[in-house]
Amino acid sequence: MSFQHPIALAALAAVPLLAWLWRVHDRRRRAGARAFTNPGLLPNLVDRAPGRLRLVPPALFLAALAALVVGFARPHAKITVPLHEATVVVALDLSRSMQARDVSPSRMIAAKRAAAAFVERLPATYSVAVVGFASRAYVAVPPTRDRALVEQSLASLTPGDGTAIGDAVVLSARLGRRQKSVDGVIPPESVLLISDGAPDGGRTTAAAAARQARALHVPVSTVLVGTGRGVVTHRLTGGYTVQIRVPPSPATLELIARGTGGEFFRARTASALAAVYAHLATRIGHSTENREITDLFSIGALVLILAGGVFSLLHFRRVM
Repeated sequence: MSFQHPIALAALAAVPLLAWLWRVHDRRRRAGARAFTNPGLLPNLVDRAPGRLRLVPPALFLAALAALVVGFARPHAKITVPLHEATVVVALDLSRSMQARDVSPSRMIAAKRAAAAFVERLPATYSVAVVGFASRAYVAVPPTRDRALVEQSLASLTPGDGTAIGDAVVLSARLGRRQKSVDGVIPPESVLLISDGAPDGGRTTAAAAARQARALHVPVSTVLVGTGRGVVTHRLTGGYTVQIRVPPSPATLELIARGTGGEFFRARTASALAAVYAHLATRIGHSTENREITDLFSIGALVLILAGGVFSLLHFRRVM
């Protein structure tokens, strides 16, 4: 929490001072009452002593005063608010290593299914684009609100060779910037990139791509798919085959997420991948804004004053 006028908070020192003054006044009042009254006759005059309940109204009043002082300082806080319009780009790695079956039924199929479920969780007012990348990055479907078209595009992606991660990041970041809402304002954009790791080919390095995405204010969240048991079969000339280990490589995806302000996730199973998408759908559907919350403290002070008045009226038949 921050304050527009923090110097005003110095007035909070008056709260404990007022509490002390009230305590001194209360002691003098009780001492004066004992001086003119026989304590043994008090049970015949009053049903019961107020005891500690007498502290409740002044405590509520002092709390209300403190809330008013804080409100006068114009507090600001980061508040999560829902987004009504945004563009989300799903970038999917189609390299040969994504055909490994260490994530059932395969890395690529599990990524496609979870991506489709992720898209379904997004608000209907969001535009979604799909980018595929292997030896090159390309737009499978431009930003659209047609969920059926997005799902069809995800299902039709085919594997290839190479892993042009840097090119995919740059293409995805620029893609959403071309979208404009009805009032001409470019809506917020997020990129979700799913891969099993290390770049192979492409014109742009991962570090350069992260810098470009950050310059465009586009966070890129990355999901690392696969386990150390990943293996793909490669067919050689003459009909021979060879099995190649393809363990996931997190370094590049961590660099991209960290460099663009996104989040990095690791998914070793299909269920873990689905959980990551569910989490991201919630995060992407909201934005954190720095807003003034003076009204909350003002309302809180009013509630405390009313509560103190009602309590005093009900228990002592007088206000404060």
